[in-house]
Amino acid sequence: MLFSFEDFVLDTARRELRGKAGVIAVEPQVFDLLAYLIAHRDRVVSRDDILAAVWNGRLVSESTLTTRINAARSALGDSGAAQRLIKTLPRRGLRFVGAVREQLPAPAPERPAIAVLPFANMSGDPEQDYFADGMVEEITTALSRWRWLSVIARNSSFAYKGRAVDTRQVGRELGARYVLEGSVRKAADRIRISGRLVDAATGTHLWADRFEGVPQNIFDLQDHVTASVIGAIAPRMGEAEIERARRKPTQSLDAYDYFLRGMAHLHRWTRTDSEAALANLRRAIALDPGFAPAYGLAGRGYSQRKACGWVGDRRQEAAEAERLARLAADLGRDDAVALCTAGIVLAYVTGHLGDGDVLVDRALALDPYLAWAWVFGSWVRIWQGVPEAAMARAGRARQLSPSDPEVLFFIDTATAYGHFLAGRYDDAVASAQAAMRQRPDIAITLGVAAASAALGGRSGEAQQALARLRHVDPALRLGDLADQFPFGRQDDLARWVEGLKRAGLPA
Repeated sequence: MLFSFEDFVLDTARRELRGKAGVIAVEPQVFDLLAYLIAHRDRVVSRDDILAAVWNGRLVSESTLTTRINAARSALGDSGAAQRLIKTLPRRGLRFVGAVREQLPAPAPERPAIAVLPFANMSGDPEQDYFADGMVEEITTALSRWRWLSVIARNSSFAYKGRAVDTRQVGRELGARYVLEGSVRKAADRIRISGRLVDAATGTHLWADRFEGVPQNIFDLQDHVTASVIGAIAPRMGEAEIERARRKPTQSLDAYDYFLRGMAHLHRWTRTDSEAALANLRRAIALDPGFAPAYGLAGRGYSQRKACGWVGDRRQEAAEAERLARLAADLGRDDAVALCTAGIVLAYVTGHLGDGDVLVDRALALDPYLAWAWVFGSWVRIWQGVPEAAMARAGRARQLSPSDPEVLFFIDTATAYGHFLAGRYDDAVASAQAAMRQRPDIAITLGVAAASAALGGRSGEAQQALARLRHVDPALRLGDLADQFPFGRQDDLARWVEGLKRAGLPA
């Protein structure tokens, strides 16, 4: 439900409070308090009513309740003195007195939901409760940045604290497709954290891992675990969602499932699949014209076609890629995935490096745990001619997603270009070869392998890589290289052309 009042909109489906300047950050309990007051604005709600609705009947101190009420007022530009929207009636309770308009939100793609359960404290030390709870808060906040994922509110998840539960029951009760659970154990001078991602429908474990550290660096450890968990479960959830969409009968598909099918085709890296990906993504957009990630992924489809040498009409495809990317950025202003995808499309396909850089940076500000944003950010730095910064971003992406083969392919290829620009040709060849072991016939990787080997005096390897490049993209000529790769510095482009010329690419 959408509740509109003054210049504000409270969106209960997205759990967002929006004002003139965009989304207003509020704590989960403050959001729940606002939603309850607005939904029951026809009457005065008592302290007991609020505790039952927001804290599930648990007793909390007067100071805690007062703090949340003050925070709710502050988010709306209200105060205890003004009481413009939230009015206190002494000895009776609170009432929302603003004029509210209700409306149903526009149909949105079905999104999977995840519940992050309180981590069990296995230490026998009550002092570790705060660390375990803080870990869950960090992970929940990080997951909430993913616009394609619904995250069950902390209040609902924490109702299970201290209870032995069946994850399938939790999934049914909370409407969650996935459940993340874990434990914390402190022994001597070590802390061990374990995590498990479970498919709530079947009880199947999709991912499990454990992490260790020392109490002296407890907050660094918390950050490390959060980043590792997010980086590890993202591809697992993506794979599970794609498989679910694949099994769904075609006649019952909705926008989200077409999006997932398009993503699955895009991951296969064949020309036929690239065309199927774009067809599915067009269907997703037709069903939900406001679905920002679908526009971004469709734009990325054209980026893939360029990287693989599959482009037919370069001008037409570049124009369509730019149209899709700008729509993704406009519709997904607070969606890190849509923004970083739009950024790489604008930078690579159309050569708008400045626009691409801004969008990737906005994505990283929204979600610093998004590995793809760091990957795409490394490529923008390559084209800007800043190889060391590019390789640092690629390294961060590797930390966040060390096991996703597609991420690793892009990281290794970006690293190869970083070494190439820095004049470290042997290192560039080694990184390109690591990428080619994952995907042996991608033009952008073969190009850097050939150019680096040629400039490094390894003519046999250069000719071999070039022969594979010309098999993939037989029409490629030296005169096409400026369009193929958007180097922002002429010296970098000249070195690129010289390397491929020495490898044997014709003019």
